[in-house]
Parts: sequence; C-alpha cells; structure tokens
Amino acid sequence: MSMWEAYGISDQGCVRQNNEDSYFVDPGAGLFVVADGMGGAQAGETASRLAIEAVVETMRGSREPGQAALKQAFEAANRKVMEAASQDAKLDGMGTTLVAALAAGDELALSSVGDSRAYIYDGSNLLVVTEDQSWVNEVGRKLGMDEASLRTHPMRHMLTMAIGLSPQLRVHGYSFRPQAETLVLLSSDGLHGVVPHDRIAAILGTEGTLEEKAKALVQAAKSAGAPDNVTVILLRFDGLRESNPSH
Repeated sequence: MSMWEAYGISDQGCVRQNNEDSYFVDPGAGLFVVADGMGGAQAGETASRLAIEAVVETMRGSREPGQAALKQAFEAANRKVMEAASQDAKLDGMGTTLVAALAAGDELALSSVGDSRAYIYDGSNLLVVTEDQSWVNEVGRKLGMDEASLRTHPMRHMLTMAIGLSPQLRVHGYSFRPQAETLVLLSSDGLHGVVPHDRIAAILGTEGTLEEKAKALVQAAKSAGAPDNVTVILLRFDGLRESNPSH
C-alpha cells in the first residue's frame, strides 16, 4: 500500500475581489488537482469549478492507467467548459489552467494545461516538472528575450493553451517514481508568479507539517503583494508499506 499525505489551501490574495482558483484533494483516490480560472465576472471561478468536477467525475469512471486517464479527464473538462460557455453569453471566453497528479502505488502521473505548475522537492533541490503553456515560455524565450524583459512584457500573462478555449487541446504529461519523503507541489501562478524559486525551496525545506509549509507558501505570496489568487497543494510520498507486514 502506498502512503501519500496531502494538504491543500486556496487564498483570494491581496487584490482580487473573488477567488477564481479551485482545487481538489483526495488521498484515498490518489487524485490532486489545481485549476486557475479566467474570464469576466464570475466566469473564471465557474470554469475552474466545472473543470475540476469533470476531472473528478471522469477519473471515477476511468479504467485507463495513470497518464491516459488524466488526458481523458482533461479532454472531458475541456468539453464541459466549452459547452457551458456556449450556452451562456456571460461565460463566453472563460477558461482555466489545470494541473493534476494521480498517485498509483509508487508512481505519480502528472498532467498540465496552461501555467499552473507541478514541482518536486527532494530535500535539497526544487525541480519544476511541468512546462508552462504561456507566451513567455513558448514565444518570448524562443525569441531569446532575457528574463528581466519577460517579467515586464505586456504579453507576460498570455496563455498559449487553456481548458475551455479550443477543441484542439494540448495536454502535457509526465510520470516519475518518487523517493520516500519526496514533496510534490501543485500551484497556481499566484504563487510562482510572485515568490522566487529559491524562496519556495527554502520554505519546503523547513521543519513542519504539510499544512504549515502550505500556509507559509501562501503567506510568502501575500507578503509579496499577492496580486492574484494563490492555491497550493502539497503531497508527500512516505514510501511503500506492506499491508500485511510479516514479523
């Protein structure tokens, strides 16, 4: 039996009037999801909520293995958000990022669309696993622009892919086998957009529970002004344990 511990938290931040992020944590099913919605009025929070509902529903009925199941679930989320937008003019143009982790035994499958991220922390190194589907990453960097320019570029918040915007969905998939005590972080860009990489690593490296670390990450974003909603899920793999240990 695998042992995954998890804690999730979402905060409105310091500027936004509402929280357009949604998240889902179910250690029993091994499913963890973060969505960062966008669109006018209530559209962003509707998109993120619908996307997570579709992922959870699809995963419950799926017989596919990890990566294939997540891709199927993301495609279902895309259809659900597009359908809702087509039926209500107020929701037109809504979309959401999506990053999900599916734990099965000692393997973790990850999928992402947009710029919400998954990180792995092994006790000393913090690695970004996912690749942002953003103008900055897919266009600006390929043009050779330096990081300082990209941080202030008018296109810096533009996504090149999101759930709900097009039937042609590009889902990035990853899988790995974590070592015992590995931490996995799923976050909306309300965290990594304002908190530097080394600060995130430093917080994950402190003593404390997953709840304490997650709350410290949110607090770091708020101390930096938190112009966006901040959502964090932390997972810890405690290694495989025998269900019937022999004595």
